[in-house]
Amino acid sequence: MKTAALNGTKLLICSALLALPTSLWARASEGPAAESAPVILIQNATILTASHGTIERGSILIKDGKIAEVGASVKAPKDAQVIDASGQFVMPGIIDCHSHIAIDGSVNEGSISVSSIVNIADVLNPDDVDIYRDLAGGVTVANVLHGSANAIGGQTIVIKLRWGQPASKLPFEGALPGIKFALGENPKRSNLRARAVRYPTTRMGVEETIRGAFAEARDYKASWDLYNKRTAAGEKNLIPPRRDLRLDPLVEVLEGKRYVHSHCYREDEILMLVRVAKEFGFKVRTFQHVLEGYKVADEIAASGAGASTFSDWWAYKVEAYEAIPYNAALMTRRGVLVSVNSDDAEEATHLNQEAAKSIKFGGLSHEEALKLVTLNPAIQLGIDKRVGSIDAGKDADLVIYNRDPLSDYAVVQKTLIDGRVYFDRQRDIADRPAREKEKKTLLDKEKKSEKKPESGEAAKKPGEKKSEEKKPEEKPKPPQPTVALGGAL
Repeated sequence: MKTAALNGTKLLICSALLALPTSLWARASEGPAAESAPVILIQNATILTASHGTIERGSILIKDGKIAEVGASVKAPKDAQVIDASGQFVMPGIIDCHSHIAIDGSVNEGSISVSSIVNIADVLNPDDVDIYRDLAGGVTVANVLHGSANAIGGQTIVIKLRWGQPASKLPFEGALPGIKFALGENPKRSNLRARAVRYPTTRMGVEETIRGAFAEARDYKASWDLYNKRTAAGEKNLIPPRRDLRLDPLVEVLEGKRYVHSHCYREDEILMLVRVAKEFGFKVRTFQHVLEGYKVADEIAASGAGASTFSDWWAYKVEAYEAIPYNAALMTRRGVLVSVNSDDAEEATHLNQEAAKSIKFGGLSHEEALKLVTLNPAIQLGIDKRVGSIDAGKDADLVIYNRDPLSDYAVVQKTLIDGRVYFDRQRDIADRPAREKEKKTLLDKEKKSEKKPESGEAAKKPGEKKSEEKKPEEKPKPPQPTVALGGAL
């Protein structure tokens, strides 16, 4: 066994190795970047507002984290920090409607089919390096979801990517919470081997799992409504219904206080959940992935649900074979509110390009494509009054690109959240030599520590062999029962 000190050194080195190539941990300790002046003017930029067209050689005045003014003739106050964006483009911060970053531990509680008791908000990890990497790709807001191992999964949360802030500062203030549903192969788990059978194992079982849970939630809500009514009427000594943490989030869904975001692929399962939602009087906020959404776009639009899809991911399993790159555009043309999401930390670093693909595949306009990763996901998450477009009064969540953001050659120069610069490409590049030097120092320290004799062992003479202890013969173990595990799906 190594000493505690050596273990601590290795832990430090491993942490540093994960982060140092992207010049990050200094930023985490310093908090927001130096350009966090209370008043900032971005000037001479091509401004893509996502709500009222493009402003050439425009300016954005930021005060107290909000957009105070935007237009072609905005003047800088005396105390303003000026960012000259000549030849550059400014767009609203990218909003990822389906993300799994910043989670400590597994994304799934897969042991049961209805895991509505668990909450992603309880396991936010502010030190996840993917927060910084996604900032470098222009992402400012993410809808962080539970996994898809369950018909009704865990509670979800919307966060701002405030790198360097504690976990308590990540949640998007006032954003309505959500809950993850999943349909199809992932929750029915019939394609998984060496695991104990867990209901459901069919698509009809997934439907009845959801229906059964909401039947319970409806009765549970009725019992609380009656109790509250009798209490308000002045009745004394009433015994309240027993609290059920599994049903509380589902009651919030019935009351419109929690959004449903449902993983899905096939048209039949999409229509199934539309029917079940109508039966119990709630709405699906977004169908996630929704690769066959183009087949039932009219029904999705009529239900009032949104669709958050991939641009061109398919064929990675049988139920994704009938996806097409025209999906986002076709649903948009049929009246569905559509966004493009990542479901992957690396994919999130170029969501601007993912949005641009629907210009080629489906003929969306430049502004329609831009909305796929800005205003549309903001509406889907109920946060469009604060983010999603460049309008006076909204949060100053902005991204500055060196080229048109929908170009393959566009590179993020700065990313701002609440009027504070959280990513600056020039400073990131300038800091890399120092970070590489620190990385080398830590690696050398690790090598030096490994050469020292282990704790509790006497120094050995050259050529001396370590005595080997004879291990007792192990008896064969009896067969162990298979355990149901909830892996990431």
